[in-house]
Amino acid sequence: MNSVYLLLTFLLGALVASFMLPRIILISFRKRLFDTIDNRKVHSGIVPRLGGVSFVPSMVIAIAFVAGLEAILVRTDAPLILGSPRMALLLCGVLLLYMEGVADDLIGVGYKAKFAFQILCGAGVIASGIWLNDLGGLFGIHALPAWVGMPLSVLLIVFIINAINLIDGIDGLASGLSGIALFFLGCLFSYTGDMVGAVMAFAALGPLVPFFLYNVFGRADRHRKIFMGDCGSQTIGFVLAVLAISFCQHDEARAAGMPSSPVVAFSLLMVPCLDVIRVMIGRIRRGCNPFMPDKTHIHHKFLALGMSHRTTMVTIIMISAFFGLLNLSLAAHVNINWIFLLDIILWTLLQIWLTQMIKKKQEKLAQLDLASSQVK
Repeated sequence: MNSVYLLLTFLLGALVASFMLPRIILISFRKRLFDTIDNRKVHSGIVPRLGGVSFVPSMVIAIAFVAGLEAILVRTDAPLILGSPRMALLLCGVLLLYMEGVADDLIGVGYKAKFAFQILCGAGVIASGIWLNDLGGLFGIHALPAWVGMPLSVLLIVFIINAINLIDGIDGLASGLSGIALFFLGCLFSYTGDMVGAVMAFAALGPLVPFFLYNVFGRADRHRKIFMGDCGSQTIGFVLAVLAISFCQHDEARAAGMPSSPVVAFSLLMVPCLDVIRVMIGRIRRGCNPFMPDKTHIHHKFLALGMSHRTTMVTIIMISAFFGLLNLSLAAHVNINWIFLLDIILWTLLQIWLTQMIKKKQEKLAQLDLASSQVK
């Protein structure tokens, strides 16, 4: 029966988003609500950026319907799904970020106000009892006291929200990475018997699927393409952060069947998170503002090698899936610290290889330009 609930949640979320997206595109063109084009953007043409407006209504409708169905079938006035403080405060946080994100996509919101909303939503999650209380042996640390785990959890939520926002640079990347992470977490929650977490994950996954199709395969000249916008990236990032932290909470029954949960839970978020850390360190080393946007993210590197947008997107998603499968397969057999170290080494080697390949390509182009000028 649980699998039926999850399938209904996913399908209803996808159906509602499929209904909303073409209407959002129509309204965007009538009101001229388009994404701005500047030297950092890798797209051209007029494309609406309000795709994320469809996410939260689709999620809420899917969750409410499944909760109502559960109440009817189980005959209870307090369904487990909506009766959970975790679900209630998650929805509060999602709605707050949704309103702030819509305002940001329409008229712009300062970064201080954004951080304030994100911290407020993170504090609400902590109030529901979801906070990082166990590192599972990472760095030799297991149980965390509340005065460490609670602020660390808020910091982690804010960080993941912005990591998903910053990775949203080419078609399908943020939605693709978030989609496989949500599917992965939903399956893990279902496997461990946590229906609240599983419903959250599949409710958020549902609207991502039709959006991905519009974003990747839609054509701007036919008014069928749309971007996620800050509204979508922030709400999806928030859901991912809450689910990952929730899965990391110490649970004896879960730990028996799913060891090293921190490495497992965050494995499919490693690409956007490690990329943000690398980019910010690089900006600081160059003496730049770490929050100043540039074109040094991992997708910019693959594009610099000459890959198409779609090939770049698929490649990065496959890298993320590789980390998830690797960590999940090693979690039951290898110490969590060795897994984490292996992840860092593989990520570093990938960055070194990309940098070297870009330099070789630039040198080759410079030689061709020199030879061409000499011929002339």
